[in-house]
Amino acid sequence: MNRTQISKVWLTDTAIWIELNDGRRGCELFSNYSRLASADAVQRENYTLSYFGIHWPEIDEDLSFDGFFAP
Repeated sequence: MNRTQISKVWLTDTAIWIELNDGRRGCELFSNYSRLASADAVQRENYTLSYFGIHWPEIDEDLSFDGFFAP
C-alpha cells in the first residue's frame, strides 16, 4: 500500500486512523507503541506522511500503511 491509496489520516485520543480511497478504514492504537504511548498530544500531531507510511520525527517512530490492515 502507498500514499496514493490514502484519502484521510486523523488522530483520536487513543489511536491514529487512515481511510483508503475505497472507503476502508484502519487504526493503530498508541498503546501498542511505547514511543507513541508516552508522547503527548502535540508530539503525536507532529507527523509526516511518506510514500509508504507515517513518521513522527520528534519521537523517531514509523508506522507503515500496510500495518494498519495486518491481522
